[in-house]
Amino acid sequence: MKRSAFYLLFSLFFTTISLAQSVYPGQFDEKMNRPNKIAFKAFAFPMQQIRLLDSPFRDNMQRESAWILQIDTKSLLHSFRNNAGAFSENEGGYFTMKKLGGWESLDCDLRGHTTGHILSGLAMLYAQTGDDRYRLKTDSLVQGLAEVQKVLGQQGYISAFPQNLIDRAIEGKRVWAPWYTLHKIYSGLIDQYLYCNNQTALDILNQAAAWAYAKLTPLSAEKQAVMLRNEFGGMNDVFYNLYAITGNPEHLKLAEIFFHHASLDPLKEDKDELDKKHANTFIPKIIGEARAYELDGDAIHRGIAEFYWNTVVHHHSFATGSNSDKEKFFEPDHISEHLSGYTGESCNVYNLLKLTRHLFCWEAKAEYADFYERALFNHILGQQDPATGMISYFLPMLPGAHKVYSTPENSFWCCVGTGFENQAKYGEAIYYHDEKGVFVNLFIPSVLTWKGFKLKQETKFPDAETTTLTIEATDGSVRSLYLRHPDWSGAITVMINGKKTSVKSSKSAYFTLTRNWKAGDRIEVTYPMKLWLSTTTDNPDVAAVMYGPIVLAGRMGTEGFTGTEPYSDPSKYNDYYTYDYHVPASLSNRLSLDRSKLENSLQRVPGEGLKFKTKDGGLLLEPISRIHRERYVIYWNLKE
Repeated sequence: MKRSAFYLLFSLFFTTISLAQSVYPGQFDEKMNRPNKIAFKAFAFPMQQIRLLDSPFRDNMQRESAWILQIDTKSLLHSFRNNAGAFSENEGGYFTMKKLGGWESLDCDLRGHTTGHILSGLAMLYAQTGDDRYRLKTDSLVQGLAEVQKVLGQQGYISAFPQNLIDRAIEGKRVWAPWYTLHKIYSGLIDQYLYCNNQTALDILNQAAAWAYAKLTPLSAEKQAVMLRNEFGGMNDVFYNLYAITGNPEHLKLAEIFFHHASLDPLKEDKDELDKKHANTFIPKIIGEARAYELDGDAIHRGIAEFYWNTVVHHHSFATGSNSDKEKFFEPDHISEHLSGYTGESCNVYNLLKLTRHLFCWEAKAEYADFYERALFNHILGQQDPATGMISYFLPMLPGAHKVYSTPENSFWCCVGTGFENQAKYGEAIYYHDEKGVFVNLFIPSVLTWKGFKLKQETKFPDAETTTLTIEATDGSVRSLYLRHPDWSGAITVMINGKKTSVKSSKSAYFTLTRNWKAGDRIEVTYPMKLWLSTTTDNPDVAAVMYGPIVLAGRMGTEGFTGTEPYSDPSKYNDYYTYDYHVPASLSNRLSLDRSKLENSLQRVPGEGLKFKTKDGGLLLEPISRIHRERYVIYWNLKE
């Protein structure tokens, strides 16, 4: 099928990387044949040990569940079967079966990537809920992939496109990121094995790795370098994870082949050469470096990961925790010059949070949890449209822009793929542990069950400043609770069983509560929140209004609004990056504030959650995660 002009444009502009589930310290240890070689200060909990309670996070997960379950398994397998000619007379409905569009259409080089993401998303939903519907659906998907792999008969190759796309990447010819797509499939298979104990998934991946080994190891270093110019996602990370599971040295060799010197060597020397680089091409490679450090202990890998994280978070990120403009980094600390309609790619945030989790496990620094919180509450939570469950690609910083959502069957962008995972795994970073106790990192209603210890967290954060922790069961194995004192909070108040308890704490650090806990013990912690300005480093007169970690955006109405799904009909546009948000000429982002005391200029609306009004009542500000299908302003011009 001839590729349409529509997809040629997308192939030019949307070469975007994402990463399926990574393996974190403390997870799936019983399934690892190669242990970590470094000491950790915190360990992740398997997602099965955490259950979400009623909250906006759980609401997002339920909307995600409804969408992911309604996508027909036959549709998800269609491009794979088409590639292999694996249809049977008993298939039924081939000509009437719903064929997916967008990036899953048969004329798109990335076809098949969504199936990989959905394998991961379903595995995480199963882990988060224990609901067999998710496992049964993925059993069917995995079995279908096994049949396709057998019919292809190409030394284990499994894909929705023929091998010649891989050959084009090896030869340095034009092609849209075939290894990127294989990474999604491989990662989804790993998740199926880890979360759902699906041995068939691991068998498929072992055969696929054997094919990759035979394909790549005969190549010269020069040929490999040419291939790595093309985006390859987190192939290093997935093969490190597979090596940890199998102990097969071939899998370690494959991971090492995907070390991209052109990207990573400058980071070894602490050089920020990210300007104009495709932002999310980097992030999965860095996650692979973090995984390499855990498996071999080489400090070079750690240095790359830490320098990259600090550089991106402190010099390339917006107040929301997002980064990039038109998918690319720009000069460090030039935020105010890049408030466009194409900022804040969602895949970037997804992957940077994965990297953050690795770094947190190494050092248990509250700084990492502070960033995770900001990006999760401002970007990821608001990525989903509550009216439809659809996903936004960007979080535009352009004053007067709005979020643009996917469609149920005709988009399947990369950020839709990572969105299938984002909304399925909110429980993963709320709690961590060490040998003696539990870290409470995020204020999200949830229940943790660990050995004989059960902890329930109830909170209306960020609308309320207090979170309540109740010990519902204990066997004495947990004596210490490490509670985060966020960087945005003032002096905290701690009540245990109704009595005020004195604690020593400081911002962006942990304080410890240690005692012989009993079932029924109740801990109430109040974190004072206040209004403050997150100014851009290059222009102190341009700032976002914050309340605690929450970005408050101005609601700007719907004048000139043309809808939030402009990409469902290719005839309506020519180029994603020239999409006109039709911002009215009269819309202004000028805001007059008393910078020394914001409370004089912005007043909270009683009984309305986190709604603030300007003193004259002319402007309403709310968390950016709650503004949908309406224009908004995040960054304000404060110059008088």
